[in-house]
Amino acid sequence: QGRLVESGGGLVQTGGSLRLSCAASGLAFNSYTMGWFRQAPGREREFVASITRASVTTNYADSVKGRFTISRDNADKLVYLQMDSLIPEDTAVYYCAGRYYNRNDYDSWGQGTRVTVSS
Repeated sequence: QGRLVESGGGLVQTGGSLRLSCAASGLAFNSYTMGWFRQAPGREREFVASITRASVTTNYADSVKGRFTISRDNADKLVYLQMDSLIPEDTAVYYCAGRYYNRNDYDSWGQGTRVTVSS
């Protein structure tokens, strides 16, 4: 299943930006669709964005479209989430996840990085 380690979270004001990174090891990264999820206090974990193996297709939750951008570097086994125009509703723990390209479920998860957006 490999190991995923997120970084880049922190405290930012409304309207600010953050860039999250996820470093993968121990998995065939080039064969994985990668995604970002988040869980706000008292809420279920929700999908944020995903990117296919060769970055051909990206998908976003409606709540982040136009503000967040997912990208990946297959050579260095990294996934990024650029978050712009942040709002307090984006406050959550953000998780990096991976699933083998022909599977439906994400089976590799990081420990999460906390993002707090102050008003």
